[in-house]
Amino acid sequence: MKGVGTAYRRALRAQFSRRMLLLSGAPLALSLLLWGAVLWTGLQPLLDWLQATFTEYGWFQSSGSMLATLGLGLFKAMVVPLLAIALLLPLMIASALLFMGVIAMPAIEGHVGATRYPKLEKKQGGSFLGSVAINLGSTAVFAVLWLFTLPLYAVPPLAWLVQACLWAWVTSRVMSYDALAAHASTEERRELLRRHRGALMAIGFASGLAGALPGIAWMGGALLSIVLFPFLAMLSLWLYIMIFLFAGLWFQYFCLGALEELRGATAPAA
Repeated sequence: MKGVGTAYRRALRAQFSRRMLLLSGAPLALSLLLWGAVLWTGLQPLLDWLQATFTEYGWFQSSGSMLATLGLGLFKAMVVPLLAIALLLPLMIASALLFMGVIAMPAIEGHVGATRYPKLEKKQGGSFLGSVAINLGSTAVFAVLWLFTLPLYAVPPLAWLVQACLWAWVTSRVMSYDALAAHASTEERRELLRRHRGALMAIGFASGLAGALPGIAWMGGALLSIVLFPFLAMLSLWLYIMIFLFAGLWFQYFCLGALEELRGATAPAA
């Protein structure tokens, strides 16, 4: 795990550099524009539809009974806003991760490769379409699993750990591909994922512990006022982008360091 710690220190130093902060601007602007428009035009219709559906099928009584069983009967009036948040939050995370993977990660890979590993040969084992495909597929699975874990929000510590595990899985898949797309061949990428699966999951889990916090904070903020929805959403998006930026740097430094080590070990044998 020495390489994980070294990559962490390098990512921490690079996180708040002017170049990286400017780089986070594009995915942040796209996320804010997209979800600002969605919340402005669609939030109230979504709340009205959920309210009507719950009323028509009598779900308020069943949800109220379930909350009372869990000792959360006071939250009965907030069922609809909480459900709206639960539906929107995984989509917001997925879009932020997609924008980071498609827009920011290639630039991060180029920056880290040029400054830290300038002699590392680029074998172009990945592609833009491959990045889009693995981003969309992984985040779709993440969103579905997220919805299945919603009842765990009744126990915040457990929800935090489960969400961190989901983040570990999705970020290790998405960011390791993007981190190696330009420099590693397909065979090298597969070998590195096989050798360092535990380290990559550890990086993803550590990032996930931080990444799960905005969602839990946002769910808690719904208890304050529906008016806070858009503001908490925009704040969460910014936090997600910054967390993804740091995670991307961490994965990038680790993956290129592991690739350099792999080629150094195979060169004498060749």
